[in-house]
Amino acid sequence: MSASLPGNRDLPASQYDLSTYQGRVRHAADISDPRTLFVSNAGLENAKRMVSEYKQGKIQNMTPDLWRSKKIVDSTLHPDTGQPVFLPWRMSCFVLTNLVVTAGMLTPNLSNTGILLWQITNQSFNVAINSANANKSSPLSTSTLIRSYLLAVSASCSVALGLNSLVPRLKSLSPAARTTLSRLVPFAAVASAGALNVFLMRGEELRVGIDVFPVLSDAERRKREEEGLPAQAESLGKSKKAATIAVGETALSRVLNSSPIMVLPPLVLVRLQRGWLKDRPRLVLPVNLGLIFATSIFALPLALGVFPQREKVKDSRLEGEFRGRGGVDGMVEFNRGI
Repeated sequence: MSASLPGNRDLPASQYDLSTYQGRVRHAADISDPRTLFVSNAGLENAKRMVSEYKQGKIQNMTPDLWRSKKIVDSTLHPDTGQPVFLPWRMSCFVLTNLVVTAGMLTPNLSNTGILLWQITNQSFNVAINSANANKSSPLSTSTLIRSYLLAVSASCSVALGLNSLVPRLKSLSPAARTTLSRLVPFAAVASAGALNVFLMRGEELRVGIDVFPVLSDAERRKREEEGLPAQAESLGKSKKAATIAVGETALSRVLNSSPIMVLPPLVLVRLQRGWLKDRPRLVLPVNLGLIFATSIFALPLALGVFPQREKVKDSRLEGEFRGRGGVDGMVEFNRGI
């Protein structure tokens, strides 16, 4: 993101008011915009150059071109490392990459083998997303990464297979109700394992903490810029409580994101298969893909906007060593991750 580029002057965080849910949703729609995937390397370098020139004072005011450059940078670069996130694991590619995986999991009447394969594929995808977008101040070791992945795969497969075998035995329910419940099994597996996956993959952050910074006033930022210092103050240290907040909010946002995607398309598809699609079986797959794509486009910004990526909390909510060391109104901030 722009914070990782040279220069002491901070860009505005967004065109939108990030203190409101609506503003965060509009900002999330920007960073998850699939059109940024088609920006060339030259386009990315030009965007980085424009952002750096603003941070170095060579460009004085925000312009439409500069906002576009910031959008490209924010959707492409990791905020901690300043390096491009591998394209399939960017939030701007989430809808496209997730489309195939979700369609596979929501395929009607999957065999146990099919359920296992798609759950493993989904958890592999989740691991890649979580690892690529995690807070990099506490990197995960390879052994921890593998162990977390295996536990997440075991959890999702157990939930999926367990519920898939349980639903047909619910004889008190009508066949239509059992069919509907069976279509929701992937949601239960994805929601539970997805949240667990975040905690497992980012366990190192919970163990050692993440960097927290004092929130500076505009006057303090300007003073640091005039002195040639980075606009962001130095880290106050690593906080385990901040890590718990960051990882917990990320896990919840993943559940919120998967809820409409894994619930609405299968329910609509069941209804269509009893009517319009009954005599058109060849259209089941394209209709399923269309439903998942349309739901994903709208659901992702709504989920990402629930919590700010740059979270601010009172220093009193953290460990004793941070109390009284916050910035404006005793506030500290940290990168939540995505």
